[in-house]
Amino acid sequence: MKEHSLTSTKDLTIVGLLAALVAVATMMITIPVPATEGFIHLGDAVIFFAAVFFGRKKGALSAGIGSAMADLLLGYTVWILPTLMVKSIMGYIVGSFGEKSEHKPLSPVTILGLVIGAIWMVSGYLAAGSIIKGSFAVGLTGVPWDMVQGFGGIVLYIPVAVAINKTRFFQQGKMV
Repeated sequence: MKEHSLTSTKDLTIVGLLAALVAVATMMITIPVPATEGFIHLGDAVIFFAAVFFGRKKGALSAGIGSAMADLLLGYTVWILPTLMVKSIMGYIVGSFGEKSEHKPLSPVTILGLVIGAIWMVSGYLAAGSIIKGSFAVGLTGVPWDMVQGFGGIVLYIPVAVAINKTRFFQQGKMV
């Protein structure tokens, strides 16, 4: 079996649990943004954790599925497909950098991946918002809020990742 295959029951279970964590974190505390008809949430911190510690494939799947599920359950149905695409790619980007850094939660490579992932998310939602609203100017109104969400997710990720990295389940950033 390939090292990064997603065909085992264990891997599918991990993706399912991570997607559920992303959905719950996204739905748990929501701060509405009337200008965009969207909201700021804690889900990105969980996406960053999943991607860094579990890799690009699990990070992409859990990010896309969990975030899209939250949009569905919260009634933001017009955003389900854009969210699935934007968050999946964000998880893949961050997970790729996490794999390059050997899953070390605060290495310069990991931090770079988190920043690029957040920038991707802001850019992806700018494009999606511009299309959905039919105006680039209206899409731009979401940029500051998406930046707060993305970079806030990085800030929240850091202490959680450091703490989890010290548990017996992770040794030197790798899952035991």
